[in-house]
Amino acid sequence: MDAFQNRQFRRLFLEFRRSRTLIFAAACLCFIILVSVFAFLSPYDPDAIDVLHKFERPNGRHWFGTDDLGRDYLTRILYGGRISLAVGLVAMLISTSIGVAVGIIAGYKGGIVDNLLMRLVDILSSIPWMILVTVISIYLRPGLQAIILVIGLFTWMPIARLVRAETMSIKEREYVVYAQAIHQRTVYIILRHILPAVLPTIIIAATSAIANAIMIESALSFLGMGVQQPVSSWGSMLNRAQGVLRTAPVMAMLPGIMIILTVYSFNQIGSAIRILVEPRTSFK
Repeated sequence: MDAFQNRQFRRLFLEFRRSRTLIFAAACLCFIILVSVFAFLSPYDPDAIDVLHKFERPNGRHWFGTDDLGRDYLTRILYGGRISLAVGLVAMLISTSIGVAVGIIAGYKGGIVDNLLMRLVDILSSIPWMILVTVISIYLRPGLQAIILVIGLFTWMPIARLVRAETMSIKEREYVVYAQAIHQRTVYIILRHILPAVLPTIIIAATSAIANAIMIESALSFLGMGVQQPVSSWGSMLNRAQGVLRTAPVMAMLPGIMIILTVYSFNQIGSAIRILVEPRTSFK
């Protein structure tokens, strides 16, 4: 790591210490991840049905009450966090991998390759994602794997555009031109020179992709096209809560708050990482 990057990381650390917003976002995200990972420590089975104690109000035994089937709602929230975070992470890996590959190839090769790939991006971007999901759901069995594939395979287009623009700029730099002049292999140039240069942009796009994937999964689960019972996610919990908003509003409030905090935290951390790319960026 060169001196410039060291300065940027030090500046990021200082901005992090000075920004209450970043501290709050990082604390929220760490807390959500930890409680989701250690959800198994809960004394309750998230799928255990107890209809004799359904719709209990918050009490000493059930801190956030029980749902319509008598299941401990806090435990369901914690296990739902596992699903939502897993969907966000895995879908991000899929969409980022495709977007980076398409963006670098299109930006570096240019010409007809660039035109063909960008027209594909334009076509996919012009189709509303809800229509894509509805059509694909006809051929895929609804569930966790299907929702991850759908989100991962059809949200990579903005990443491809960002990476392509960066690649087109980087390939004109002297060290890349020199590498081409001495006939280094294309794969070597991309891996050695192009990819490291676009890495900060990829990291920023990845954090946004996680937040976007969690939002899409929540929306699909809310509409009944996401994860299926008895598995729960925050979106599916919102779906089940919509029928009891008057009698048990907490059933909608809790997963909604978790979704908002998670998406907010990822977006704020992504903005913080932008300091590595845009040195003049500052947080209030």
